[in-house]
Amino acid sequence: MVQLNASTLPSVNMARGVAPKTERVIQFGEGGFLRAFCDWMIDKANEVGMDAGVVIVQPIERGMIGMLNEQDGLYTQILRGQVDGEAMKDTRIIQCVKRGLSPYEDFEGYLALAHNKDMRFIISNTTEAGIVYTGKDQFDDKPQASFPGKLTRLLYERFTAFGGAKGTGFILLPCELIDYNGRNLKECCLKTADQWGLSSEFKAWIEEENVFTSTLVDRIVTGYPRGEAEAIWEELGYKDNMLNTAEPFGLWVIEGPAWIEDELPFKKAGCNVIFTQDVSPYKLRKVRMLNGAHTSMVLGAYLAGHEIVGDCMADPNTRKYMSDALFNEIMPTLDLPKDELEAFAAAIFERFSNPFNRHLLLSIALNSQSKFRARVLPTIKEYVKRKGELPKILTFSMAAFIAFYCGAKKEDGSFAGVRALGNEYPIVDDQFVLDFFAGMQGKSAAEIAKAVLENVQFWGEDLTAALPGFEASVAASLAEILADAKAAIAKVVG
Repeated sequence: MVQLNASTLPSVNMARGVAPKTERVIQFGEGGFLRAFCDWMIDKANEVGMDAGVVIVQPIERGMIGMLNEQDGLYTQILRGQVDGEAMKDTRIIQCVKRGLSPYEDFEGYLALAHNKDMRFIISNTTEAGIVYTGKDQFDDKPQASFPGKLTRLLYERFTAFGGAKGTGFILLPCELIDYNGRNLKECCLKTADQWGLSSEFKAWIEEENVFTSTLVDRIVTGYPRGEAEAIWEELGYKDNMLNTAEPFGLWVIEGPAWIEDELPFKKAGCNVIFTQDVSPYKLRKVRMLNGAHTSMVLGAYLAGHEIVGDCMADPNTRKYMSDALFNEIMPTLDLPKDELEAFAAAIFERFSNPFNRHLLLSIALNSQSKFRARVLPTIKEYVKRKGELPKILTFSMAAFIAFYCGAKKEDGSFAGVRALGNEYPIVDDQFVLDFFAGMQGKSAAEIAKAVLENVQFWGEDLTAALPGFEASVAASLAEILADAKAAIAKVVG
């Protein structure tokens, strides 16, 4: 079986786009997400004339650049799942990646990227912890340890190479999962420039000639299919060590000046990209609808006997539970056009039903206290503000959260609960949360509900006072869930 690379590509019978001629994108990160998301979109955009080759910079000392270069930047991207109720699978060889580069092995080659006048875009995904000003990077480090340090050094190289001329800046598209990632990244670079004593002219060039967009990215990437790889190679007819899998759904929201859309022909290529002056409504939609649906559903569903999200979607009561929460309680608290919200909700159902995404409920349940506070509680409060009454499903979900956390401390110091099926399950959260619930043993449902809801450390306020009737409703549902979670869910959606 042949190995996928430039020499074997002509013999491979697989869909592919247009190979770019010009290196125009510097990408920090070679992981599965960027390759399934940004590079897939760039590859599609090259079919409509973008001509953007990607140079991937390895942001940490150890990574997969060597393996990627062995395949000349080529890899197979498989999207699989459901679209409009139908099974969907799309397989293509991504050709936009020209090469990979490690600044730890070739720092001069890294700086040389700044001298290429064709370079126009910088993309990154260095994890949520990547966009942080540490104050430890030095100008003469080869390379700097942090991503903002590496980036500031590259920007300074660009500034000096072209004398700070107009039109020589970059469009930066950070994909790290933090609020206003572009604004935060620019702030880190300016702080680094101050630390290094770089000129005011350079800092003005950063501000005036570079566009730090803030973005929202959304695609579940399942990565390298370890248990299936060899079978997939047999099906493809070639070996691919960089094989990557993901769901069909993908959304990129890019906040920046309107003219950016002219340089990034993603929409022309059929990609689901939104260019906007304000990313915040779309972030709110994602947090409240996608993340909120997860958090409000999974704890009760697990207690009722389910293991993965797909199981929940196959169960009529749990599916109706999520449908009622999304359409009747979450969507009325959002101000985007109704048709956009309904389309996003429909996509959520298809994503949750995707048989290739075996998302464990217990994985989603990690650190649910902070998740509930950020993802569900604001919706409950906004619903009450707009409707003058409590949302039935989301109020029930608070009771489900409490029931899931009604566990006990074990001899080894861990915390665990026991569900109706008889199995013990781990409860993982901050220590102050676990210590609080350990003190709830032996108390009645009403006592526990009251103690949880008036815990200001949990919610930032006393919810028994802030939400009239909330305590009584949560206490009643908590008693029902503790008695029989499956029957309680059937009752609340009945």
